[in-house]
Amino acid sequence: MTLMITLYGIPNCDTVKKSRAWFTQQGIDIVFHDFKKQGVPTVQLSQWVEKLGWELLLNKKGSTWRTLDAATQAAVVDAASAMALMQRESSSIKRPVVALNNQVTVGYQPVAWSHILSAKLG
Repeated sequence: MTLMITLYGIPNCDTVKKSRAWFTQQGIDIVFHDFKKQGVPTVQLSQWVEKLGWELLLNKKGSTWRTLDAATQAAVVDAASAMALMQRESSSIKRPVVALNNQVTVGYQPVAWSHILSAKLG
């Protein structure tokens, strides 16, 4: 079985660096999708929101959220408004988003990745 693993994020994010290093240490090849250079893929963003919920994907603790004016923050009330913001401000997405075949995780999740990988390979 071929594993398709795509790690979405920005290259200078410490959590993204740590996550990429984890996959490398496991000897697992991944595709890196750079939000800054390649943008936020609309279809995938919609799928992530459907699977995980926009509340989990939108990083309200990050510096990008804190720099937004109060009106912009207050306008994020549902999936559509959150996705519009995440499309405009890719750094507002909690990172990394890791797509392993049909499963999606957010953040540094080595235990979850190990479980998914062992289920796929085992």
